[in-house]
Amino acid sequence: MDKSQSRQLLGAALVGAAALLAACGGPASRPADEASVTASGCPVCPTCPACTAGGATPTAQATARTLQPAHWGDLPGWQEDELAAAWPAFLHSCRALAARAQWPQWKAVCEQAKSLSNPSTTAIRQFLETRLQPWRLHNPEGTTSGLVTGYYEPLLRGSRTRGKPYLQPVLAVPADLLTIDLSSIVPETKHLRLRGRLQGNKVVPYFSRSEIVGRQNEHAERILLWVDDAIEFFFLQVQGSGRVRLTDGTTTRLAYADQNGHPYQSIGRLLVERGELSVEQATMQGIKNWARANPGRVDELLNANPSYVFFREQPLKASEAEGPQGALGVPLSAERSIAVDTRYVPLGAPVFLATTLPDSTTPLRRLVMAQDTGGAIRGAVRADYFWGFGGQAGQHAGRMKQQGQMWVLLPPAAAPK
Repeated sequence: MDKSQSRQLLGAALVGAAALLAACGGPASRPADEASVTASGCPVCPTCPACTAGGATPTAQATARTLQPAHWGDLPGWQEDELAAAWPAFLHSCRALAARAQWPQWKAVCEQAKSLSNPSTTAIRQFLETRLQPWRLHNPEGTTSGLVTGYYEPLLRGSRTRGKPYLQPVLAVPADLLTIDLSSIVPETKHLRLRGRLQGNKVVPYFSRSEIVGRQNEHAERILLWVDDAIEFFFLQVQGSGRVRLTDGTTTRLAYADQNGHPYQSIGRLLVERGELSVEQATMQGIKNWARANPGRVDELLNANPSYVFFREQPLKASEAEGPQGALGVPLSAERSIAVDTRYVPLGAPVFLATTLPDSTTPLRRLVMAQDTGGAIRGAVRADYFWGFGGQAGQHAGRMKQQGQMWVLLPPAAAPK
């Protein structure tokens, strides 16, 4: 029996194997955030919290309606936001929506938006207020506040060939990694994918991080390039995309391609449990500082997390300011794109976000676009705010664990029924 025939037989057999594979996540989502240790020391769950043996995920059914009508005056800071800065991201969303099933709901608004030539903030505000309706997001239990974290696009140093200090391989998706969709058999799993590999005629979990690292010689043909820092590469896997400056002076982009299917385990939480970092120190920068002080223990720490992310290489566009591609299929816009839970917020929709700057009470209130997803982004009032590219963006993202409120802006045709 060849591999294609084997794959056709997997569906029915995998209903009972769902617990074994145990990997639940969106098919195109970024991995989980490491910046997940909150003030209480409890990590934000990076995998679906209610995965059962059958792999089912919670539905959007709620005790209170998650979207409730609101008025423009309810949006704090709506009148002060520089909406012209969000307009390119809005047009990016329209471009992607044109190829999606919800296009009829957005067609009139998007076509009218494209006809506007370099509109001012005042003109954009009037346009949105006359064509869209704000809907306030509520959590299933009826509350209106939720967690807002941040992410960014890092820059690493790398080489096309192995040699000191470039010893960390960046792997493409292995040929033997199976991604299984059970939704035709178990409809409740339509948002989930199971990952594994064939061992004879059985499907077993894919290799863990430590096993992948230990079997690098078997994946030589899948190595995209080499980078010089294990902990920086780990955080590249956490963020899901990044840039690598190569020894010849060129820069390439790495984009999330897939994951090995193992549940993510927070290394920050592990360091807190061991008493090596305080809860307040268990940030991205705090973990990096620990790694610099304990170079001989880095591999052991990283291998405590069995999850592993694979990449694909993407050329940088002419404009280096253009962000990586999100789950919507368009470039993310710095400080104007967010990742959401698509069970509650439709991809492509404008969202008004009211939160605060990292480690601050200073308001951060602005129009953003739902253009990405993430393994840790679970819940109605839940967002991951894209800060952009580079070190300063990373500083903001690594410290951002704020409370916030969200309003989804929808045309009448897309209003909740």
